[in-house]
Amino acid sequence: MDFYEVVSRRRSIRHYADRPVSDESLRRIAHAVSLAPTACNRQAFKIQAVRNPEIRAAICAACPQRFLPEAPVILVALGNAKEAWRRAGDDHSIIEMDLGIVLEHAILAATAEGLASCWVCGYDLKKMNEALKVEAPWSALALAPLGYAATEAAPLQRKPEGEIFEIID
Repeated sequence: MDFYEVVSRRRSIRHYADRPVSDESLRRIAHAVSLAPTACNRQAFKIQAVRNPEIRAAICAACPQRFLPEAPVILVALGNAKEAWRRAGDDHSIIEMDLGIVLEHAILAATAEGLASCWVCGYDLKKMNEALKVEAPWSALALAPLGYAATEAAPLQRKPEGEIFEIID
């Protein structure tokens, strides 16, 4: 699948088939994650591909998204704000941006593998960190269920490109 087909096919899927994700697919996704850029190449992140039923149950208990338990794998995006690059002047950690890039690499690679996913950040961060036994300076900043889609993706409804992309000469 070429790049433009991958980005065209990627959708947020909220229903997953009862079908395992292969180790080979997870290895290729891991390789894509390892290539993701981060600010000043700090790489202050970890992605965990959780298949363990007890840990998945703990994640699902800390997250209100009803579709999460359907996915055979849950990607957990861990970030370390202390190790991430910080903007001069306001000392703001750029870890959320780094993790956005890293997790999108994982999700696009998953799409190329024929897998489905969905960004999930709608949970209580403190409860999620406790459920996963994540300790500072690390934090579970995002999740992504990963598996085979059980339903077709809805058609895209996007703003016209002219509203979101401007060429300034």
